[in-house]
Amino acid sequence: MKLHLRSFLLTYVLAATLFGCGGTSGVISTPVENIDTMPLKASELTENEKKSWGLLDLAKDTIPGMSVERAYENIIKNKKGQTVIVAVIDSGIDIDHEDLNGVIWKNTKEIPNNGKDDDNNGYVDDIHGWNFLGDAYDEQLEYVRLLASGNTSDPRYAEAQKIYDEEVQKYTNYKIRYEQMLQQITAADDAIAKHLGKTNYTKEEVNAIKTTDESLEQSVAIMKYVYSLDMGSAADFKNELQEGLVSIHERLNFNLNKDFKGRTTGDNPDDLDDKPGYGNGNVKHVKKSESHGTHVAAIIAAKRDNGLGMNGVANNVKIMPIRAVPNGDEYDKDVALAIRYAVDNGAKVINASFGKSFSPHSNWVYDALKYASDNDVVFVHAAGNDSKNLDVEFNFPNDQVNNGPEVSSSFISVGALDPVYGTKMVSGFSNYGKINVDIFAPGGKIYSATPENEYDTKGGTSMAAPGVAGIAALIRSHYPSLTAAQVKDIIINSGTPLTTKVIVGGDSNNVQSFSNLSKSGKIANAYNALIMAETIAKKQ
Repeated sequence: MKLHLRSFLLTYVLAATLFGCGGTSGVISTPVENIDTMPLKASELTENEKKSWGLLDLAKDTIPGMSVERAYENIIKNKKGQTVIVAVIDSGIDIDHEDLNGVIWKNTKEIPNNGKDDDNNGYVDDIHGWNFLGDAYDEQLEYVRLLASGNTSDPRYAEAQKIYDEEVQKYTNYKIRYEQMLQQITAADDAIAKHLGKTNYTKEEVNAIKTTDESLEQSVAIMKYVYSLDMGSAADFKNELQEGLVSIHERLNFNLNKDFKGRTTGDNPDDLDDKPGYGNGNVKHVKKSESHGTHVAAIIAAKRDNGLGMNGVANNVKIMPIRAVPNGDEYDKDVALAIRYAVDNGAKVINASFGKSFSPHSNWVYDALKYASDNDVVFVHAAGNDSKNLDVEFNFPNDQVNNGPEVSSSFISVGALDPVYGTKMVSGFSNYGKINVDIFAPGGKIYSATPENEYDTKGGTSMAAPGVAGIAALIRSHYPSLTAAQVKDIIINSGTPLTTKVIVGGDSNNVQSFSNLSKSGKIANAYNALIMAETIAKKQ
């Protein structure tokens, strides 16, 4: 499923030097020898930094960004590269968003809305991409599908049952606690509003309340605690709780419901060859809350310096929307065919911000990943938000069967960083792994576009992967002679290496060197990557 999930409020309440990188024009790569001893950023991020921190520079700004703005200022400048098609396999994308204007791919070989497959690619009226989900939105999780099948001979059936029982109990408890909190906050808010004679009160006004009324005193204590969580006003907190309850409802009634049937396309998801061309050409979101794909696409390629919203990582990009990720776990069939669709229709980079722990037809996806690699396409995947070591836990898709040989030479797995350099730099939700995660990139608290010309801050490895996909697109745009495998190697080898001690998996008792959390032990760095790309391209 989509790797960005709402961070449940209960979390708040309960608890290596670069090689050969000399570029032209006097450009020098980021020095790394002293970076682990640099001072921590003492001040809070400004509003502008909060909205753009992933594009900033660690050495310059003391924020663990990807040095994107530095790359534009010192390397790209006014250079015009080639247009690169980046496929975004995700939920629906608002292709009419103001900040994606002019960056959406169009299939010029297809005549719109004539009900014909004009380009004979197997998909009718695929003007801007393809929608493998049809009209569907909610879906089960993969292990729930396994349980619903009743296939007790499956070697992971007992594991699935155990996870299911635990998750149902957990989310049932969440529902009870959220409802209780919402009731308490609402009562406290009403009491304070009545006492002050207004609904729009401030933190200072609450702190100034003096009373001997025990009930009001309790309401004041509750609101002071809300303010201590930095969750904004009572209205903001209630809104978060209500949205959390929506997520909990979806989890219990759809994702964990063994009787729920979400698929609407009429094909057999267990037969790769059944009903070719299923789905439709509507790549847009089916509801406003289906915002994940839009958020991801804009991180990669939102129009830069247009005075709107935010800047994407890459210019000279056309986003190819492929809707294959529901509100639940994606089907292996959809993922495999989505990858092949992207490759066959000209994508040179694919972003995949989704994942799951069960994959009954993982061989279909492995074959598709190899197909992408064999056809010179970079595949960037979000490592996942389970706080797990992927060297010992299952996470699909991946490019290695049981930590064995890689099936693809161009698969990049990305972990997530928060906007603070130091021990809390690695996002608490981020998966990690010396074998199965390649590099880290900004993923916590990322500001980007959401449907209907809006913007929001979201966190997840889902937000880290498109940052790296954007760097891959920049390299492919300005140095088109480089292969997908070379682009992967450049991104990994040019990153900023760190040995900083960091908290892993959000567990303060688990402190490790950052260098142990990924294959590279590095943060993706666009500035260094372009310098290295130029050096390698000139030698060819």
